[in-house]
Amino acid sequence: MAKPLAAMSPQDCLVAIMLATSVADSEIRTAELLAIEQQVNQLPIFAGYDFDRVKSIGQTVFELFEEEDGLDALFGLVRDALPRRLHETAYALACDIAAADGKLMQSELRMLEEMRHELAIDRLHAAAIERGARARHMTL
Repeated sequence: MAKPLAAMSPQDCLVAIMLATSVADSEIRTAELLAIEQQVNQLPIFAGYDFDRVKSIGQTVFELFEEEDGLDALFGLVRDALPRRLHETAYALACDIAAADGKLMQSELRMLEEMRHELAIDRLHAAAIERGARARHMTL
């Protein structure tokens, strides 16, 4: 089994959720990586976060995805370290990453559905978050 980080901070969990969304379609696109970097560099929730941790978190996510029950393990880590009040924030970040490249693959949609379930995101709240992500990532 993959060896997770000793302790994940709430910020680490948010990064892990974004990376897991990016990896869901088995291809990490440049637009998604740039979106993750932008979120970490600009959002107040990441104030004081050491960007160098993204690499370690990424390695943990990649290793977990190689395991049979790795996604369940990832959600377990997230539920343990991420305060309930930040579950919608995690889902919003995941939606932004999924929309960042302008394409929503079936595997990304399944990942978002699993996140909604695992993080207990209300359907109406999820719909509003998804609509906001779609609006932010529209192109001409």
